Amino acid sequence: MDLKELISVTLILFSVIDILGNIPVVISLKQQGNKIHSGKATLASALIMILFLIVGEKLLKLFGVDIQSFAIAGALVIFLIGLEMILGRDIFKSSPNMKSVSVFPLAFPLIAGAGTLTTILTLKSEYQVTNIIGGIIVNLIIIYGVLKSSGWIQKKIGNQGVEILRKVFGIILLAIAIKIAKENLLFIFNE
Repeated sequence: MDLKELISVTLILFSVIDILGNIPVVISLKQQGNKIHSGKATLASALIMILFLIVGEKLLKLFGVDIQSFAIAGALVIFLIGLEMILGRDIFKSSPNMKSVSVFPLAFPLIAGAGTLTTILTLKSEYQVTNIIGGIIVNLIIIYGVLKSSGWIQKKIGNQGVEILRKVFGIILLAIAIKIAKENLLFIFNE
């Protein structure tokens, strides 16, 4: 396991999952009278992400899509998520009014949604699988901790703090998306 790669993967996934930026959504779900089971949401997210890491590429082959094309599409999704975070517009996330929110919409699509799954396969073109799994595990620990203490975190950093974090991670995602797209476009054009 490469520590530099592990840190990079962890930060990229942390930015895409945006669990800190989603604290307002988590708090809103709680305020609507919904119960959030932190363990259940974390476990469901883990299963979705790791399963997609393992079979996602095979699924792409079934549809005749190569990993570089998927990585470029993923870079576009990451770019849009970054724009979403910076501009404050919801493109991918929704919170339907449901009583059981630990798996849907919390684990999917809020935590392990389109952006996260696309990012996981996109990362597969750049990083070793062991580092991706390590990054997923580190993020799952963070997710569990944030879900358990979402009320306390919101009080400590406030709404403005959450917004600042969201915008900073949005800019980081834009840069990452451009880097991934550039590298994979060069690969395609050099074939």
